[in-house]
Amino acid sequence: MNAIIILFIVGSLLLAAEIFLPGAVAGILGGVALLVGSVLSFQQFGFAGGLAAIGSAAMLVGIMLYLELVVLPRTALGRKMVVEATVDATSQPPVAELEAVINRPAEALTPLAPSGYVSVDGRRFEAASRSGFIAKGTALRVVGVDNFRLIVTTT
Repeated sequence: MNAIIILFIVGSLLLAAEIFLPGAVAGILGGVALLVGSVLSFQQFGFAGGLAAIGSAAMLVGIMLYLELVVLPRTALGRKMVVEATVDATSQPPVAELEAVINRPAEALTPLAPSGYVSVDGRRFEAASRSGFIAKGTALRVVGVDNFRLIVTTT
């Protein structure tokens, strides 16, 4: 009986420590302690005692999750632990404004197989071809812009 109680207390403490420790090691060890305590309950107290231990362990895990995910973020300590700031920026500037390059003529500066470099109004851009391989010097037309390059096709 004492081993079961100790395992449940240790499991509870490890589940609580999981909130403050990085990684999942404390939570996993806490779950294992609760599982071992439940198995011992089956051995010592039979089926009814084992079911009561499993129910207690499930309720304990539920309470810990509720405290961690619902109650803690509303406390002063929880607000210090939770990152709520957002970044309203991009990591890269846009390749080109769509209106400035769409349907503009381009020339392949390198072979596009299917990506390479093109020139649009004297500016060099990375581009991808919708038409497969395109030889250097081929006349092209810009049909779109994705995150990192222009989309071109032969004229």
